Amino acid sequence: MSGLGDDLVGRYFDAAERLLRRVREEETAAIGAAGGLIADTVAGGGRLFAFGAGHSSLAAQDVVYRAGGLALMNLLSVPGLTGVDVRPATLGSALERVEGLATTVLDVSPLRAGDLLVVISLSGRNALPVEMASGARGRGVRVVGVTSVAYARETAPGHVSGTFLKDHCDVVVDSKVAVGDAELTLDGAGAPFASASTVVTSAIMQAVMAAAAGELTARGVEPPLLRSGNVDGGRDWNDAVFERYRERIFHQH
Repeated sequence: MSGLGDDLVGRYFDAAERLLRRVREEETAAIGAAGGLIADTVAGGGRLFAFGAGHSSLAAQDVVYRAGGLALMNLLSVPGLTGVDVRPATLGSALERVEGLATTVLDVSPLRAGDLLVVISLSGRNALPVEMASGARGRGVRVVGVTSVAYARETAPGHVSGTFLKDHCDVVVDSKVAVGDAELTLDGAGAPFASASTVVTSAIMQAVMAAAAGELTARGVEPPLLRSGNVDGGRDWNDAVFERYRERIFHQH
């Protein structure tokens, strides 16, 4: 690797570490509050869901059917918007701006009053995350938003209401990611590059899961955690968890 390449690698890790430190220093209370809401939902018999569109879906998927994660976390999936599984990829971005789509999704989803939904959207400005959060709350679902609040300060809203995701949540965790989601610049490159939102948002989601597990344990409630299927006894453990919570898990057959 060239000396320039080495320098860019170091600069990227420095940038990611700075963001993670900011989140730790400034968002620990919000992460704890989000974990508390999840613990309330688990203890109260509710179900857990996570939603993200496009690349924001990666952090949502990372806490579903995950070793060391809560078995009750389900992915609220929208065809064409889960990752970049649609062609052309630009269609996913266009669908995120379609007003009314979130209402249709919620109408046919298993979400009900007493459940909790985590909505992940870096910008939080498009119709889908805004309406997903507001529509879920209107149905009696508690909502945790993971977003970059900077977008609400520095960009125009993309929804007719003039609101952002952060305006429709019970708890908001700010990822601190800068508008544009590119941490590096270089003369001759033409545009900023090296995104960090997935790294930071995934860390936030795992921290929220940790806070929830800790809160449940403190209340004397055993958290419904999954083990790795690649360790001895892991699959038997998971089978028992799936059986116990079958009515609240939607990612099993």
